[in-house]
Amino acid sequence: MKRSTLAQNHPFPFLLYLEWGLLAIALLGEFLPSPLPRLRDRFPLINLLSLIGFGLMGLRLPTPQSTRKVAYTALEIGFIVIAAAAGKNPRMFPFLYVVLVIRSCLIFKTPGQLAVIGITYSLFLLMLARFVRRLDITADLPRQIHSRPFIFNFALLLGLVLILVLLLINALITERQSREKLAIANDQLRQYALRVENLAMAQERSRIAREIHDSLGHALTGLNLQMEGALKLWQSHPEQAHQFLQEAKHLGSTALQEVRRSVSAMRSDPLQGKSLSEAIATLVQDFQRTTTLQPDCHLQNLRPLPHEISTAVYRIVQEALNNTRKYANATTVKIDLQTIASHLHLTIQDNGNGFQISENQTGFGLQGMRERAIALGGNLQIDSQPGQGCCITVNLPIPIQGVTL
Repeated sequence: MKRSTLAQNHPFPFLLYLEWGLLAIALLGEFLPSPLPRLRDRFPLINLLSLIGFGLMGLRLPTPQSTRKVAYTALEIGFIVIAAAAGKNPRMFPFLYVVLVIRSCLIFKTPGQLAVIGITYSLFLLMLARFVRRLDITADLPRQIHSRPFIFNFALLLGLVLILVLLLINALITERQSREKLAIANDQLRQYALRVENLAMAQERSRIAREIHDSLGHALTGLNLQMEGALKLWQSHPEQAHQFLQEAKHLGSTALQEVRRSVSAMRSDPLQGKSLSEAIATLVQDFQRTTTLQPDCHLQNLRPLPHEISTAVYRIVQEALNNTRKYANATTVKIDLQTIASHLHLTIQDNGNGFQISENQTGFGLQGMRERAIALGGNLQIDSQPGQGCCITVNLPIPIQGVTL
């Protein structure tokens, strides 16, 4: 069975049901005959309307604005005062006080709650004193009913009930807030997990793009140069052109292998089991074979490096040589790689055409080299001007415990 709409909109539906139960008891007390003629209400209709108005206010709690909260509570107290002024029978008022405190605990924080309880209890004491003064002790009630201990116990009991209600409602609110915070934290964790997943996917796409550019681009660039050389020498030097074509075929096979590796195993080792020194030597030989330019390569104090650092250095050198081959028209190329203390320093310099750095920031080549360095906690700096060559400097931190290549 579904809850009513009013109960669903209430922060604690069972408290709304409790209010209705207390108000029903108070309303029933109005219809029951009073045992004492002196305690019968003077204006029962006004008393009844005040009780109904007080009950209807519980169907909608005020908004978080302080002025509306105060006005709401003042109107509730006003209904109670009107009912007290219109009647003599005090039977329904303790229930109204409990309902008033329940509502105040839901709309006010601790200072406001204590203020409402103080006002409510003071109002109760005033009404109790007014009730005692109206009684004719000798004629209407036994003497023990009007003794001071009974009045004191009755006042103390209601005070304890109001405090108990305050503690109970605050415990419920605290538990509700804890569950809401936990739900928010769980939602944030789910959002963070989605962000991490999206970031991982973006990083993987970027890594795949770098791998394809570095490996396949290297082979296709060499293939294009070999084909251009073959076309130029086809008529005048057919034998040399034939050599260019053979090299082009070899590079084409290499490119096909790179494509297959990129599709089937993007995480394969580009070093292919070689040490970093051997892998760089192979790059230098390929560069010399396709450009007839012998790079000046110095590898000093190389110690065992973690695999990810060796791979990043290899890819950076590969991309730098590839760019030099395609764009630089250089006559000298220098490669200096050394490890000093806990850092690796790499410098690749040529005397080629150079370029304007601000106009070459979006290509996969330069961007990929920079991303590789940053991913390992290092940095990459590019110095170049048109007509003044290019110098790439890389600094990478080396973990204390290296991994043998």
